[in-house]
Amino acid sequence: MQAESFSPQPMMGRVIAFLVSLAIFAFLSVALTPNREKRPDLPPKSFERIVPKSFDGWRVDETVVPILPPPEVIEKVNNIYDETMARTYIDDSGRRVMLSIAYGGDQTGRLRVHRPESCYSGQGFQVKSLAEETLDISGRQVPVKRLFAELGARREPITYWIRVGDQAVTGLIGQRLTQLKYGLTGEVPDGLIFRVSSIDRNPSDAFALQDRFVAALIKSISAGDRDVLIGPAPVGRDG
Repeated sequence: MQAESFSPQPMMGRVIAFLVSLAIFAFLSVALTPNREKRPDLPPKSFERIVPKSFDGWRVDETVVPILPPPEVIEKVNNIYDETMARTYIDDSGRRVMLSIAYGGDQTGRLRVHRPESCYSGQGFQVKSLAEETLDISGRQVPVKRLFAELGARREPITYWIRVGDQAVTGLIGQRLTQLKYGLTGEVPDGLIFRVSSIDRNPSDAFALQDRFVAALIKSISAGDRDVLIGPAPVGRDG
């Protein structure tokens, strides 16, 4: 049997291609790192001011006493977000919706909002379903995610969206692409996560209730504050 000859050229070609890839990756890592000096001074986002305590038949349920998480969790949240707000609202029929907003002024690198499906799983919940939808909120097409989480006897349907810069996103790819877009311009995007949930064994009823709650809430605030929560409206439209 004739021995096969060995040519180092194919191997050398792969090595060169690998080194070129590393060089390109290193260049992009530097080139696409947002320049914090280019970031404009952002006004403080006071959600206690932006979000009304009562609107269109909804009001904050003062009987609900917030349960504070452990100190280590509070510290972690404070390291990620610049401002958080959590309230429970009740309507005239006694139906409740829990609202949570977390805002971060720097949505680059590790300082980015955490997705509820991960947070709920980390707290021991089982995420039974996960789907994406688009809601028409005040003339803006807002992509949202729907979750149905269970922990013991607790059934919690959840709706949320994430805003990065001027764009609402759902999927991780969309979030990263938006961050990449800002990296190309040298800007540091801010961002938030807007989440509503309720205790209900029927996800369809819960999601319908949450949609009515969100529509009424967004309608009750000023156009500028809507931009903070869901991003700018299309030109010529702002319901």
